[in-house]
Amino acid sequence: MRITHFDRKSGEMKISIETLEDLWHLERVLRPKDRVEARTLRSVKFGEGKEEKKPVTILLEVDSAEFAESANRLRVGGKIISGEPEEFIQIGRHHTFDFEASDKLKIIKEWKNYEVDRLQKAVEQSKKPLVRIVVMDESDATTAILRGYGVSYGPEIRCMGSKREGNYEEKVRMYFGEISSYISKYPERFIVAGPGFAKDGLKEFIKEKYPELLSRISFENCSTSEKSGVNELLKRGVVAKIAGEAQLEKEEKLFEEFMMHLNKDDGLAAYGKKQVRSAVECKAVSILLVLDENLRKDEEVEAIAELAEKNRAELMFFSLESNGGQKLKGFSGIAALLRFRLD
Repeated sequence: MRITHFDRKSGEMKISIETLEDLWHLERVLRPKDRVEARTLRSVKFGEGKEEKKPVTILLEVDSAEFAESANRLRVGGKIISGEPEEFIQIGRHHTFDFEASDKLKIIKEWKNYEVDRLQKAVEQSKKPLVRIVVMDESDATTAILRGYGVSYGPEIRCMGSKREGNYEEKVRMYFGEISSYISKYPERFIVAGPGFAKDGLKEFIKEKYPELLSRISFENCSTSEKSGVNELLKRGVVAKIAGEAQLEKEEKLFEEFMMHLNKDDGLAAYGKKQVRSAVECKAVSILLVLDENLRKDEEVEAIAELAEKNRAELMFFSLESNGGQKLKGFSGIAALLRFRLD
């Protein structure tokens, strides 16, 4: 993401979209009644019902914003306020923008401080390389890619050999070859992890066949080749070591800290709107953990977040799609780490 212009007084921000994660962040800051302007195509009728798509610039008032990861786009719908050429615009009619990576848009709204902070962090995040992960054992490999909003899982790769068969070693090399081929398709950094010696065998295979790949692969240990192995790497901070502090690892670490205080019953953790609001009002909150879905849809949660920010608490937004977000959802989607105990 690139922010090419921002005027806080007028509320106007111009943005160039660069990645899939940018679309997700934009969905989280767009609210009903915000205004969005962009170039788009609109169907225009000519003569006897003939329709043509014409390029237009439209300013609309937002009534919906939906990030569709499967379609790699952000759909923003609303009522047309103005546009040009005027002869192709029907004021008051509904229109939907389909934003993708490389598109540009202008947002006009009353910006919350945490919304601006979120997009500025997204700008910094977009400069960091994505990390891909392979967790594997002797028979199976699970692939994944770490994104700002969660973990996306890719294809599973299986070893078709059995130790009881005479050609087992050949099948293992074919298995290693498939994993190496997968890694070679992508330019990002990779973490390869797993229990036992399979990952070591893969390392030797790559050193022999594709030595140029080794410079962007880090080999680590984890207890399983299943999806839980990816979460294990996140909790241990392995990805932070490889690619800098990642959003998902922050979520995992902060939730673990919250649970630690909750289990110790030391009074330094609170959850639920009532408890957290009281802590915020007492200026006791150090870090506010809030599910971004709740922030967008619950005015009371939004008010708590705004007050927490005024009282110099750090705001940490959890994605509903992430492992940490699902855990936080079980605690009403809002929790806090406190500076001091409230009696």
